[in-house]
Amino acid sequence: MNPSRRNALTAGAALAAAPLAPLAQTPAMPAARPIVASEHWTEKNGVKLWVYRKRPSGTATRGQLFLVHGSSYSGKTMFDLQVPDRENYSMMDQFARLGYDVWTMDHEGYGHSDRTASNSDIQSGVDDLKAAMAVVAKEAGTARLAFFGQSSGALRAARFANQHPDHVDKLALDAFVWTGKDAPTLADRKKNLARYQASNRRPVSREFYRSVFTRDHSGAAEPMLGDVVADEEMKYGDSVPTGTYVDMTTKLPLVDPEKLPMPVMIIRAEHDGIATDEDILAFYAKLPSADKQLLKIGGLAHTAMLGVNRARFWHALHSFLSMPARVDLSGGKQHG
Repeated sequence: MNPSRRNALTAGAALAAAPLAPLAQTPAMPAARPIVASEHWTEKNGVKLWVYRKRPSGTATRGQLFLVHGSSYSGKTMFDLQVPDRENYSMMDQFARLGYDVWTMDHEGYGHSDRTASNSDIQSGVDDLKAAMAVVAKEAGTARLAFFGQSSGALRAARFANQHPDHVDKLALDAFVWTGKDAPTLADRKKNLARYQASNRRPVSREFYRSVFTRDHSGAAEPMLGDVVADEEMKYGDSVPTGTYVDMTTKLPLVDPEKLPMPVMIIRAEHDGIATDEDILAFYAKLPSADKQLLKIGGLAHTAMLGVNRARFWHALHSFLSMPARVDLSGGKQHG
């Protein structure tokens, strides 16, 4: 055997014996590009609302993306989490480096925004998003953009798209629920409905934030993540509004799928008790656009963007957002 072939075989054997790196747990970022962050304020009937933006330096190449937070975290905690001794947890950083101009906000009663007597229900969140559009239009020059919502944020985003479709270019939903029928998480939540209805705020604690990452699957997120989220979120206090919890157990459905004319993507985590597959499939069937996607991803639980397999979630969302524009067909539809 010649020396070069022997060396090649030896190198190949060494590579085959090497352990595989856990790529899903350490998703690779795109090539480094400076990111610019800015804070803004808007008002809704006298309530001050915090709006947050991250974008690549220079010109964003892929347009605007607005991220809508859920029931228990503010916008920055959910979408721009910086984890000690870890990289690549910030969804805003990920998509800014992909070329998007990324926005989020704190809804009324959350984070930096005014804490009021309101329980900040789903419709209140829709009105918050409408107020934020004035900031987006002023700063970005457009108020028509892609929206992504997570959990009750998915309800906020989809209901906003129902009421203000001219602002929504594309709609992506994660941990979405339509009717709530037979959803395990909502069945458990309903047991405490009287308590949620008795107060406009509910207590949160370190134990609560840990439970968010274990209630569907104990291995779907790194074990320390609940404490990291608690450290960030409890800077704002030890309670959050009850409105979305009450809505999700008493008012569903809050979204009409037949009034969503834009392209829609629904991401369904393998381990997520917020809805059943049957509920989501029924909603999907009623969406009118031919440009619609329903994707179930293994290895994810309720808070997909913070899970160990978040790279799979980001890949799916980026694929949807970056799909080339459709060329309209000429001629007529044929049968047979």
